[in-house]
Amino acid sequence: MGLLAFLKTQFVVHLLIGFVFVVSGLVINSIQLCTLVLWPVNKQLYRRLNCRLAYSLWSQLVMLLEWWSCTECTLFTDQATVDTFGKEHAVIILNHNFEIDFLCGWTMCERFGVLGSSKVLAKRELLYVPLIGWTWYFLEIVFCKRKWEEDRDTVIKGLKSLANYPKYMWFLLYCEGTRFTEKKHRVSMEVAASKGLPVLKYHLLPRTKGFTTAVQCLRGTVTAVYDVTLNFRGNKNPSLLGILYGKKYEADMCVRRFPLEEIPLDEKEAAQWLHKLYQEKDALQEIYNQKGVFPGQQFKPTRRPWTLLNFLFWATLLLSPLFSFVLGVFASGSPLLILTFLGFVGAASFGVRRLIGVTEIEKGSSYGNQEFKKKE
Repeated sequence: MGLLAFLKTQFVVHLLIGFVFVVSGLVINSIQLCTLVLWPVNKQLYRRLNCRLAYSLWSQLVMLLEWWSCTECTLFTDQATVDTFGKEHAVIILNHNFEIDFLCGWTMCERFGVLGSSKVLAKRELLYVPLIGWTWYFLEIVFCKRKWEEDRDTVIKGLKSLANYPKYMWFLLYCEGTRFTEKKHRVSMEVAASKGLPVLKYHLLPRTKGFTTAVQCLRGTVTAVYDVTLNFRGNKNPSLLGILYGKKYEADMCVRRFPLEEIPLDEKEAAQWLHKLYQEKDALQEIYNQKGVFPGQQFKPTRRPWTLLNFLFWATLLLSPLFSFVLGVFASGSPLLILTFLGFVGAASFGVRRLIGVTEIEKGSSYGNQEFKKKE
């Protein structure tokens, strides 16, 4: 085992990476708070600054995927579709099966220059998660409770406010509403059968309200929908902890572009279009399981150095005073000071672990289980 491979497995190194991410995130959130004074004066300047600030935080996670674990991401699509990436506003539909599916999406956002301006329709609980939710708040992310009667006005208002966004944005939708589990899939297919909808083998039944509303509200801004189907070679099920330990994965992403004018204006017809799309996604998953590849031409977008340089900047800025402080604590010889510091380290370790836990499937939301509970 080489030195770098050894370091990737060490807890203290993980703790230092977590320290850089958390402290830089708090600094960035503080700067974002100060930018609020720009909102009534120059909204577009506020947005551009917050895109940069968000990039400085999110790119640290992308760095872990690209440079730390050296995970490979391959696109299966066509040249005409690749040529549009980063040059138009788009809605992204991604299957929600893996703990790091969002990170693979962010990697593509980074490589095509839209990471800082990327958006998502997110569950409201994430608004209260430090760093993640706070950064999203300043980015005008649309949050919802996933109760349409309560969410409708909030979602429509949030989407319409993005109509004049100054940077090209990719707006991510997890139409299944929650991560795939066998239990949720069983319940979802019972619901599909009760509604006379085709059974899906690899996906949950898509929730159509968010999609149809997004398409309606963003017409005139968004020019296309990108359907993305993600899989990992070797039937791997990667995790953020695995990435932190330097495990290398190979992600394959099948991307299909649909011009927005091809999607029906009528809400019912748009919902039917989405159901048909998920049947096609299911067929793509079947092909991948049988052949180990998606159909289409393969592209491997070049990783850029900016994520690594950004992390090295923050690490240099924050770790030097940390090391000086630690040396001072132990040089003092004070048992109370040393124990206090060790307690802080333990609390920091717990906090970082909780942030990672947000991505874990088994700790995901219970959304989609309501019908199962009724049957129990």
